[in-house]
Amino acid sequence: MIARLAPDTVRSVPTQYQGIYVHGTQIDDPKSLVFLSGQIGVAPDGTTHEGFERQCEQAMMNVEALLENAGMDTSNILRVVYYVTDASFLPDLSKVRQARWNKGQAPSVTTLVVAGLAAPDLLVEIEVTAAC
Repeated sequence: MIARLAPDTVRSVPTQYQGIYVHGTQIDDPKSLVFLSGQIGVAPDGTTHEGFERQCEQAMMNVEALLENAGMDTSNILRVVYYVTDASFLPDLSKVRQARWNKGQAPSVTTLVVAGLAAPDLLVEIEVTAAC
């Protein structure tokens, strides 16, 4: 079972981030532990989507497909690292996360604004650790 860590000795999670962020996650004796490589906004046919939101949605679909292949879903996510190439994308990232992955089982999250990703047209990369 995955425990979500939110002790009273740490600032509470602001309302707008509840459901998509928790300070920490813990799992004792997992049956399966999965580390996903960073997923980008490239479709299975190799098409790179235009725009941040479409790339983010595709990267999330790629994560969901890999989790499904491992017998898991987004409720099994322990940790997510988001890499975005421009701080102006942060409100859109929050919006897409709220719409797609707000299932009440918030993971630990780190979001980094980076100078660039593996190709100049990539705007977001999502790295996930999951367990069951």
